[in-house]
Amino acid sequence: MKVLYASLFIVIADQISKLLVKGVSIPFLGIHIDGMKYAESLKVFGDYFKITFVENPGMAFGIEVGESSKLFLSLFSLAASIGIIIYLYKVRNQKFIVRFSLALILGGAVGNLIDRAFYGIFYGYAPLFYGRVVDFLHADFFNFSLFGHRFNSFPIFNLADSSVTVGVIMLMIFHRSIEPERESVIEEETTVADTSAAAVKTPEISVIKEEEKTAPSDGEDNIRKEI
Repeated sequence: MKVLYASLFIVIADQISKLLVKGVSIPFLGIHIDGMKYAESLKVFGDYFKITFVENPGMAFGIEVGESSKLFLSLFSLAASIGIIIYLYKVRNQKFIVRFSLALILGGAVGNLIDRAFYGIFYGYAPLFYGRVVDFLHADFFNFSLFGHRFNSFPIFNLADSSVTVGVIMLMIFHRSIEPERESVIEEETTVADTSAAAVKTPEISVIKEEEKTAPSDGEDNIRKEI
């Protein structure tokens, strides 16, 4: 399934960007990147968009969960990723836009799952599945209220969060395109079934007609009796 290449590209791009921001050291490969200090911010477009390094122990876009929920969240992400892969196989004959939307969601889910599952061990601060997600994309031109809280900027996020969001929006827009293809499959199956039924019935009719042609008439029977 070629759409899985899109998922793989998102995972690689997401992880490279996170390692560049957080920093990484792999001595036997000769790799050493200092990264950014925690909460350090670099301006990209003035004060409107910045690269700000934070770590999120919870869900996407800075949504926090309790310490006891981290394992559940990590395992849920793993199960969801497997579920999306299975569903992608089932809809492999659907339109590309639908499969691409699912690939975006899958890539984003796996990207953040790697953080939660392995970053704690890799950086030596938490056991398996208890890692923190690296966020760094900071849009600072929002000012809004949500659930009684005032936000002076949009929650800091990452490429994986963006991929999931775009994939969900695309799927909501284009999910109806699945229905026509299902209908066409049903029509095709009905046509095949009707053709098969006709093919089965046709020999019976031809056999009956053949019997009618070969059966002797009453006149022929009388002539035979007289002879």
